[in-house]
Amino acid sequence: MSTPIPATLIPGDGIGPEIVDATLAAFDALGAPFAWDRQIAGLGGVQAAGDPLPQATLDSIRRTRLALKGPLETPSGGGYRSSNVRLREEFQLYANLRPARTVIPGGRFDKIDLVVVRENLEGLYIGHEHYVKIDEDPHAVAMATGINTRAGSRRILEYAFETAVATGRKKVTIVHKANIMKALTGIFLETGLDIYERKYKGRFELETIIVDACAMKLVLNPWQFDMLVTTNLFGDILSDLVAGLVGGLGMAPGANIGADAAIFEAVHGSAPDIAGKGVANPTALLLAGALMLEHVQRPELARRLRQAIDDTLNVDNVRTGDLGGKAGTAAFTQALVARIQGGA
Repeated sequence: MSTPIPATLIPGDGIGPEIVDATLAAFDALGAPFAWDRQIAGLGGVQAAGDPLPQATLDSIRRTRLALKGPLETPSGGGYRSSNVRLREEFQLYANLRPARTVIPGGRFDKIDLVVVRENLEGLYIGHEHYVKIDEDPHAVAMATGINTRAGSRRILEYAFETAVATGRKKVTIVHKANIMKALTGIFLETGLDIYERKYKGRFELETIIVDACAMKLVLNPWQFDMLVTTNLFGDILSDLVAGLVGGLGMAPGANIGADAAIFEAVHGSAPDIAGKGVANPTALLLAGALMLEHVQRPELARRLRQAIDDTLNVDNVRTGDLGGKAGTAAFTQALVARIQGGA
């Protein structure tokens, strides 16, 4: 019997509880050894505790150092600050790992196997913004300050390079805009080139590319890339583009990794328009669950989960509506659990 692994569980908002339940059913079928501590955040945290990130939730993650979370609702424009960004800052989750792999073949792009490694704490995402009033217009001028540090750049680049070596990636591409943003992204580029020359040369191929050219080449020929590593804003945009190559955000898992904690999530939103209808696709969170299993050194369970997902979608042809099927969340989960149990 495996020793229980304490982990925080945040069901989230919208479709979050539905896809979390599906993932828990898969974990139970696998015999995954997590001992869950349920907590709340996002809109649920505001409604229940008056805080989108209650202290009890923070204390739980600080204790377990491990969390699985459903999507959290964040208001656009005004309202409270993103709980996702706050979690990254609170636990210094500096690395955002976004793998994209073709699960359902035959689409516009096929045989995609890419990883985007995104810096999670710096750049324009730090939220240092303000307005300048002119005459009677309080929002006449909007200003934002982006900050990239040598230490932060080195930390994420070394994480990406180590991950590339550990997982057998043949090429890493540093994505930047140092031709225009010479300081803000130049420091990231020069740090990456220096680290590669000193520690990693010959262990994989390194290339560099300007972000706009990278976006074009990803659409024209994504197979030329293996791993992308980039700054916060560029990583946010490119990781969604890469998700589109494999069927959209419903197929895109995410891992937020820090020195003292790790949080795993589906990268899509809370989709309140379909919440409670039983039609949500849980695949992204299930794939995040596979990343979580690898993080706690259970690679065999992760392999079984991914294989069961592949077989459910492609052999049994049980698919949710967004993938062209007719199965609801419960029917998909039932078929997935049967596959896991059948392959045990």
